[in-house]
Amino acid sequence: MHEGSCLCGAVRFRVATALNPPDACHCTRCRKTSGHYFVSTDVPRDAVTIEGEEHVRWYSTSEKVRRGFCVTCGASLFWDPVRKDTLAIAMGAFDTPTQTQLAIHIFVADKGDYYEITDGLPQNQQ
Repeated sequence: MHEGSCLCGAVRFRVATALNPPDACHCTRCRKTSGHYFVSTDVPRDAVTIEGEEHVRWYSTSEKVRRGFCVTCGASLFWDPVRKDTLAIAMGAFDTPTQTQLAIHIFVADKGDYYEITDGLPQNQQ
């Protein structure tokens, strides 16, 4: 069981499965919604319980994806591919040890010019 929350605690979540290795997305949309790049893990939707769901607001960034954030504190929490049975959860929102490691960087062609990726992990341009 993995637990987490937004900054103010209005939204809490539990994940009843092991976490998949996360990816770091450097696309423009993730950078703009998170303030940097967005690191998340994809988990089965049916393994996630959200408390305080009335405090989650969803912003659709395309027909295929919406992003969930806390309406009270603004914390970016979820990346939701609406036609899939998974939900991506921000790694920084977990309160408990995640017992996983970053696996890959994606959309590095869009990364900010103020940092370098030097950890030796695979990098996908798109």
